[in-house]
Amino acid sequence: MGYEASVLRRATKRLEEARKAREERQDRLRAEIYAKLPRVAAIDKELRQTITQIIAASLRSGSDPVPAIGVIRDKNLDLQREKAELLTANGYPADALDDAPACPRCGDTGWVGASMCSCLKELCTQEQIAELSKLLDLGEQSFDTFSLDYYSPLPFPGESLTPRENMEFIFDVCSSYARRFGKFYFRNLFLTGAPGLGKTFLSACIARTVSEKGFSVVYDTAVNIFARFEEQKFARDRQEVGEARDETRRYLGCDLLILDDLGSELTTPFVQSALYTLINARLTADKGTVISSNLTMDQVRARYTPQIASRLEGEYRVLPFYGEDIRLLRKQRL
Repeated sequence: MGYEASVLRRATKRLEEARKAREERQDRLRAEIYAKLPRVAAIDKELRQTITQIIAASLRSGSDPVPAIGVIRDKNLDLQREKAELLTANGYPADALDDAPACPRCGDTGWVGASMCSCLKELCTQEQIAELSKLLDLGEQSFDTFSLDYYSPLPFPGESLTPRENMEFIFDVCSSYARRFGKFYFRNLFLTGAPGLGKTFLSACIARTVSEKGFSVVYDTAVNIFARFEEQKFARDRQEVGEARDETRRYLGCDLLILDDLGSELTTPFVQSALYTLINARLTADKGTVISSNLTMDQVRARYTPQIASRLEGEYRVLPFYGEDIRLLRKQRL
């Protein structure tokens, strides 16, 4: 599981800023208490000196250091009790001057050994959702707010299920896919159907839920994705090539890629090759992918290569959307 470099960078910066702000608040509080209670300042100075005394006692030649260490320890405890009493008597918590980190597990570093701490993961999740929100309206889009009211309970021409029954099934698959991401029976979904039937809404719901579970999620349109692949191949400027390569790595390496509006791009032999590379690389790496498209599977077979159609039909759970355009229905009800 790996977050995008930009997401990790922003999250790490927030963690560092929060740590610095706590340290500055603690320094101000310490200065305030020392000014008001000079005896507390003197006690802290004595407590710092006890460390040197303990080391000296343990190294003193020709004598057993244990009794001396015991005396120093008892003195230390007496000083700590006196300090706590002074603080509480003047309206401060007994531990007001303790330099405790906000996260005791990692000491506010964000890492426990080589593993990312949960505190940094939470910040990464927040930053990732903020990034996704620039492209997807994640404000109200969640599985909890999804409504079947706009889907007709009446029979639909050529289909065995009504639009509402069909969406009940699709909703169950999408919500289970997101909530059990990585463990669900289907690793990849293909959402197909006319515009205005909820494909992007459910994609946003999946993105939010999977992000909140701590996985890296990248959402982008087919037009943008293939443009980045094209820039990587044909750009002449070294910086442009590097930036395009970073973008394509995002698409290939994230835990979940949501590719929206497949078929809206100008389909060229290069795009067909890039799409096959993207699909095949993610399947080989066992990465999850959700693709939405206005194209039917028959149109996909006609527009792209047989190899691409075979991968989609064999490795993706195809979910066909049908019914009336929800956007138009909403406008009519306003």
